Amino acid sequence: MTHSSLFDLHGKVAVVTGSSRGIGRAIAERLAEHGAKVVVSSRKAEMCEKVAEGIRSKGGEAIVIPCHIAHKEQLRALVEGTLAHWGGIDILVCNAAVNPYFGPSAGISDEAYDRIMNANVRSNFWLCNMVLPIMAERGGGSIIVISSIGGLRGSPWLAVYGLSKAADMQLVRNIAVEWGPKNIRANCIAPGLIRTDFARALWENPEFERKRAAETPLGRIGEPDEIAGAAVFLASQAASFMTGQTMVIDGGVTIGTPMGAE
Repeated sequence: MTHSSLFDLHGKVAVVTGSSRGIGRAIAERLAEHGAKVVVSSRKAEMCEKVAEGIRSKGGEAIVIPCHIAHKEQLRALVEGTLAHWGGIDILVCNAAVNPYFGPSAGISDEAYDRIMNANVRSNFWLCNMVLPIMAERGGGSIIVISSIGGLRGSPWLAVYGLSKAADMQLVRNIAVEWGPKNIRANCIAPGLIRTDFARALWENPEFERKRAAETPLGRIGEPDEIAGAAVFLASQAASFMTGQTMVIDGGVTIGTPMGAE
């Protein structure tokens, strides 16, 4: 294998949920840049089409298949639409997620709890189980679930969200064990605070952003494209012996507080 082929994704088909903006969009764009044929998917087709148009304008290949991940029939349509257009799936990025509640565990309603767990865990479980047999028929594949450092730490504000993200880490471990013999790898990426619309309530609060930056060895929050490179790695031959793992990309916030920040 030559150095230039290590991250080459030509001939691969990638489905990325929640890819109309933020981390999902950055991942879709970078996968396409490395040669993958990308399915851009989120609830709003017009937003997805802007992303797909951008990819195509740079010489990449992309189609749009709208999908609300909470609906099983829409997930099935996403898979079937991809197969109809490109004949297979080699890379699945489960990025779409929700967090309708910000506060302590005791205050969450049953409805909000169910919405978080269903969208962030059950939908990923459904979609992976739909795609895994397809990957096995093609000789292997890579599943990437976007988790969060919230799945590694307790939180008084994001407790149930963190619960769902910890479950995603276990989901990829189970997939890795069950489907490894079919040459299918599954891994999580656990970002820290990233400047996305999803996390806007956190980073738009000047006091919170200053506090987080002070607690982070790199001294700042992250940008969506700083997560995308890890997805390219996990999707490619460069990560051929990596499975069942969680990559933390958080500027160092989970490993310690910088001197002078305490």
